[in-house]
Amino acid sequence: MNILVTGSRGQLGSEIQELSSHSPSHRFFFYDLPELDITDPNQVESICACNEIRAIVNCAAYTAVDRAESDADAAYRVNRDGAAVLATCAASMNALLVHISTDYVFDGKASCPYRETDPPSPLGVYGKSKWEGEERIREIAPSHMIIRTSWLYSGYGANFVKTMLRLGGERDTLNVVFDQAGSPTSAADLACAVVSILERADRDRRYALTYHYANEGVCSWYDFAVSIMEMAGLHCKVFPVDSTQYPQAAQRPHFSVLNKSAIKSDWDLVIPHWRSSLALQVEKILQREPGNS
Repeated sequence: MNILVTGSRGQLGSEIQELSSHSPSHRFFFYDLPELDITDPNQVESICACNEIRAIVNCAAYTAVDRAESDADAAYRVNRDGAAVLATCAASMNALLVHISTDYVFDGKASCPYRETDPPSPLGVYGKSKWEGEERIREIAPSHMIIRTSWLYSGYGANFVKTMLRLGGERDTLNVVFDQAGSPTSAADLACAVVSILERADRDRRYALTYHYANEGVCSWYDFAVSIMEMAGLHCKVFPVDSTQYPQAAQRPHFSVLNKSAIKSDWDLVIPHWRSSLALQVEKILQREPGNS
């Protein structure tokens, strides 16, 4: 099966590239800007037709959560309209669309992990644009899987783990919010799950599914930061602070824990705990970028 991966230079796209050589039954085509703009129907249709694409993994997104508040048009253009372009192309080619979404579609007011059937109520432009993108896909693409994830990090791109490693090597102390809880997700683990699902998906079946995927376990950003420092052997002291002491343009959900029972059951996935995956990624980052330590 020929598979198009958009946003291929981002965190998840880069991890899928690492795995692609171990999936001989599929041929992957990796594209990112400027070679492929998912908001351009002509570009998308041309690449899909020329390569006889039968599945699309959409890792492309506008993810600048705070900037989205003042740059809403750009966020909606990528996260909603780009998703619709890919859905239209997938429908025309009878292809499966696997679309990566976010915990930000929820408002974070729940007291137990969010299920796929819980009503979305995004707080800001980023979450709203991602939710509307999901809805376009459900309306347009006959065969789709939407996978929401949370607190994604990897050795690629900009993310919380890499920022903490850099700051932990530069500073003696850091303040990190403790009143936002979620599940850190290794992009490498999510990539394994996506590739595993593609390996086993029935090419003759139409899917219309929404899933949640994150690493097991729950922590605050403060707990996450403390663990990063410990695993990297950094002596930076991390102090917990209330989110009101760290004002940001976009409001964050205070509870972003996702219930993952559906994807685990349907695809027989074993999801690692966030601490074990974090240890692997911290070691990998420090080997690749020793200056962080």
